Amino acid sequence: MIPIRDENRSQTTPHVTRILLIINLALFIPLLSYLLWPRNLTVFQFVESLYSNFMMVPADILEGRNLHTLFTSMFLHADIFHVGGNMLFLYIFGDNVEDAFGHYRFLLFYLTCGLVADFAHIFSLTAPNELIIPTLGASGAISGVMGAYIVMYPRAKILTLMLFRIAYIVAIPAAIFLGFWFLLQVLYTSLGIGGGVAYWAHIGGFVSGVIFVFAFRKARAMKRVKFAKPRAS
Repeated sequence: MIPIRDENRSQTTPHVTRILLIINLALFIPLLSYLLWPRNLTVFQFVESLYSNFMMVPADILEGRNLHTLFTSMFLHADIFHVGGNMLFLYIFGDNVEDAFGHYRFLLFYLTCGLVADFAHIFSLTAPNELIIPTLGASGAISGVMGAYIVMYPRAKILTLMLFRIAYIVAIPAAIFLGFWFLLQVLYTSLGIGGGVAYWAHIGGFVSGVIFVFAFRKARAMKRVKFAKPRAS
């Protein structure tokens, strides 16, 4: 199932979502350049420096080193499918969550869910050799956005491309689409299907989004009441 767009229009311009999209895509350009021109030594050295300094290594975090990578790793991706899939989900679900929270609260929410996802992945590792494998990607933070979306807009329709023998588009309620996606993450984790994907980061991000949505939405509602203009009776 490949989501195309949702039918839930936001009431405000999603500035933060767009900025996040631009930053993630911009930071992928050096790697894309290297993939297209692998013999360019200058590009190779830049990409090597960028990724070695800003990817998250779980062992470093547990030892209290390179803590900045908990955040910087959220903006790096491994290949075009990795960045493409993440940005598609952020594009579809981010605007409505930002609309509900407000721009600044959405950014804080996004980074917080990404941070929870990082630690969910770190604490899921059991073998010492796993702790030295670098981690990168925005999927943990975006999973948090998806968790908030399923709570606030469970009936919103997601236009989805289905590829079962033939290709066709069907409108699926968000509760079903995102619920199925989450169950897949749990299933892959239970069966030990890794494939180089940090599924616990997805699970941790999604669950944190489901939990934190109430605090962020309530805080914004309280803010609206506080600054509302009084009405004459």
